[in-house]
Amino acid sequence: MFLPTTREEMGKLGWKELDVILVTGDAYVDHPSFGVALIGHYLLAHGFKVGIIAQPDWKSDKDITRLGRPRLFFGVTAGNVDSMVANYTASKKKRKTDDYTPGGVGGRRPDRATIVYTNLIKRNFPDVPVVLGGLEASLRRFAHYDWWEDRVRKSVLVDAKADLLVYGMGEKAVLEIAKILSTTGKVEDCRSVRGIVWWTSKKPDKGIELPSYEEIVNEPVLYAKAVKMQTFLTDPHRDLILFQRQDTRYVVQNPPQPPLTQEELDELYLLPYERDVHPYYSSMGKVKAIETVRFSITAVRGCFGGCSFCALTQHQTTHVVSRSKESILEEVRILTKRKDFKGVITDVGGPTANLYGSSCVTREEKGQCQRFCMHPKVCSGVKPNHEAFLDLLESVKRLPKVKHVFVSSGIRHDLVFAEGDPDVFIKELVKYTPGQLKLAPEHSHPKVLSLMRKPPAELFLEFKKRFEKFAREFGEEKYVIGYFVVGHPGEGWRENHHLKEFIRKHLGYIPQQVQIFTPTPGTLSTAMYHSGIDPITEEKVFVERSLKVRNKMKENVVGKIEEKSWDG
Repeated sequence: MFLPTTREEMGKLGWKELDVILVTGDAYVDHPSFGVALIGHYLLAHGFKVGIIAQPDWKSDKDITRLGRPRLFFGVTAGNVDSMVANYTASKKKRKTDDYTPGGVGGRRPDRATIVYTNLIKRNFPDVPVVLGGLEASLRRFAHYDWWEDRVRKSVLVDAKADLLVYGMGEKAVLEIAKILSTTGKVEDCRSVRGIVWWTSKKPDKGIELPSYEEIVNEPVLYAKAVKMQTFLTDPHRDLILFQRQDTRYVVQNPPQPPLTQEELDELYLLPYERDVHPYYSSMGKVKAIETVRFSITAVRGCFGGCSFCALTQHQTTHVVSRSKESILEEVRILTKRKDFKGVITDVGGPTANLYGSSCVTREEKGQCQRFCMHPKVCSGVKPNHEAFLDLLESVKRLPKVKHVFVSSGIRHDLVFAEGDPDVFIKELVKYTPGQLKLAPEHSHPKVLSLMRKPPAELFLEFKKRFEKFAREFGEEKYVIGYFVVGHPGEGWRENHHLKEFIRKHLGYIPQQVQIFTPTPGTLSTAMYHSGIDPITEEKVFVERSLKVRNKMKENVVGKIEEKSWDG
């Protein structure tokens, strides 16, 4: 069912009042790939009445007040992506389009949406608690470097003047907050909930203190230290409180919630989603973001890939949880009953598809250790399970009405070489690839790859050679397509030319997926960009900050190649 977005829809459900109202910067898409739908249905399944206000007009009070006053709290998220990333290109130019908006029209979500929406709510409902959540809030929960303003900003919790912030995948924390507020009505009583951030004027009695906001502003190197501490100390097994002074206040992060169990994850993805855009928003045009995930399956949550530029460590964490095969097959059966199902499951995966079924005893029993699981090579403690993943794909393919099953989300090719004979998996993977297998080597130069915490480029080439060899043996034209990033810390012109020659020599086509590195809050790469050092080794790192030069680096890589270009 769709969660109500108007008073009329509330009336049809027999609801006179809502317990929780969720406000999002995306159009309302009732699909488990959208965080607001997950949280909304999770609360509903536990007895709370939930409504959604999607992409409200922030220049008017009309939208934010249309569902009235919630009994418990407003939940605010910028949407599936950070609002600044959604609104600006890597050259800081305003985007004209937005895949999460009907008709792809840009400008429907404000810059720093989390702050803007909270201010709008506080103006109209000053005594109703506001709880922040989603990716934007998670990554900005402490003092953070903001590339768009080129300065360190305070925690979004403080800037927005909200009451609480839920970080990570927040189902459990949000439910606990709802239960406490339903019982006592006091926000202060929620301060013991795991997985939240709160603020106080009194220094906490216990916990680990991060460098303060003022220290970080004056010493960028301390920002790198703070990000490293957050990366390795935020773990459910460590049970640590982190706090940071910002002016006269302290921002306090409670230990994270434990990851959902397999059973809990199974239940979450089998809730009664409509798996479509709410009619009000679909009437205004197509929402492009749903098209790539409408018939996709989330099989695994979390990633221990450890890429420096990736925000997953700070949001989904490094703890990997896989759904049961039975749950996934049941979700596929639900999809096959849709009138618009054409027989194709477009993806079975997650942040990293072939982490399905994998495990790490150290992480599961003791938590994140002080090293990277897959850099400089895959740790011996990591136990891949490609057999389980292939069995899952084959089982999905055997279901009635399913003609094709594809793996469209990313895989880690270095993980493939870490378990037995890699050809067994690669050969089978060809069958589940829709023409192109998109991999992310990211770069070719060893120094840049080391800073990114990515495997050597030679491993990408070896995987590519084997994959395309098997494809030819099957009589199919299938290729491995590489994603690359320029302008990452550590890349100067020498490293940029190395990437250009690598592409010319080994790929022979103009790559369509070359991005300019965008420093987003909370990542190790952003800490490198701002501080000029690697937070892990504390060694100095060259950083190219000129937008003009960074654009030229991209032009250098994607410029005309003598060989015939191919875009698949």
